Amino acid sequence: MTSVPQTIAVYAPMKPLDDPVPSGDRQIGRLIVQALQSGGRTVVQPSRFRSWSRDGGVAAQKDLERAAQSEANRLIEAFRSGTVPRPDAWLTYHLYHKAPDWIGPAIADTLDIPYAVIEASRAMKRKSGPWEHGFAAADAALIRADAVAAMHAADAEGLEPIVPAEALRILPPFIDASPFVQPRVPRATGAPVRLLAVAMMRDGDKMRSHRLLAAALDQVADLDWHLTLIGDGPMRDEVLALFPGERITWLGRLAPEDMPRPYSEADLFVWPAIREAFGLVFLEAQAAGLPVIAGSTGGVPDIMRDGETGWLVPVEDTGAFAHALRQAIEGSDMLENMGRAARVHVRDHHDIAAAVPALDRFVQAAAARHAKRQNQRISGS
Repeated sequence: MTSVPQTIAVYAPMKPLDDPVPSGDRQIGRLIVQALQSGGRTVVQPSRFRSWSRDGGVAAQKDLERAAQSEANRLIEAFRSGTVPRPDAWLTYHLYHKAPDWIGPAIADTLDIPYAVIEASRAMKRKSGPWEHGFAAADAALIRADAVAAMHAADAEGLEPIVPAEALRILPPFIDASPFVQPRVPRATGAPVRLLAVAMMRDGDKMRSHRLLAAALDQVADLDWHLTLIGDGPMRDEVLALFPGERITWLGRLAPEDMPRPYSEADLFVWPAIREAFGLVFLEAQAAGLPVIAGSTGGVPDIMRDGETGWLVPVEDTGAFAHALRQAIEGSDMLENMGRAARVHVRDHHDIAAAVPALDRFVQAAAARHAKRQNQRISGS
């Protein structure tokens, strides 16, 4: 009989889970730890080693690999001496060419324990060029893994050429929905429709999304709406200048515990989601009872129901986004029903309560495949 791992080592090569800078990546990793613990597992986080690099380059990645090997050797000694609790399985969160995992496979091989990966992705265009060493390392970890979970269908499809079907599954993204299940604050009679957007204000795709949102809102300037913006960052002044000052409220960056209130005071969540993996804010908004308008990109279609919990529009299509805004604002009487459907959708499919048994099955599958591969090695088949 395959023993079920009880002590899980969780490692995040992209960003340590205790990093002081908030991000969706850090939040998901912490939620995974929370769900494992809720399922009765003991979680250890033995390493803060960060393999992520911004600019790539084979030489730089080889330097990171050597440092990772030293970290793996340190941890192996710590596990053997008992100074760090010896895990029954190793789980790496968020693996790709910019953040390969050299530590987990080495430790899993040495300790002869299951090795699993959650949120893996594979971009074939990075197979050669400045990221080729990291790409090859990420591939090696995926081949070694006993179980791999993508968080949406697009990533799973990209992993299929290298991860066997028996090892690959989709683990839907999840949140702790309970803080967002608050009474809705009704909109006053005759008041504008209350729009909400939550995003970092930085260059790149976030700035492009802010620009598209501003352009789409400009196309519905004849309608009665007010936008609340939550977020901050180096492009704050540029972002705020995109919108008419008299029609926006900027709340800055809020602490997680302060987020449920503005969700409860809005009527509609709006975000173009250019190159978003999936966006936890969409789950938070729906959990709070808000319908959503979003660009149909990455894993966003996996966490929304078009026409039921909101509107999905072609990504980077300003006209389509503006059309959805007009539908929603002019038909604001339907937002309440869509919001109720959104809240039920998250409760049933994307709450941490649903993730606990899903993670349990994932860990057990990793242990079972590890045992199967052990037996195959022993028998020589």
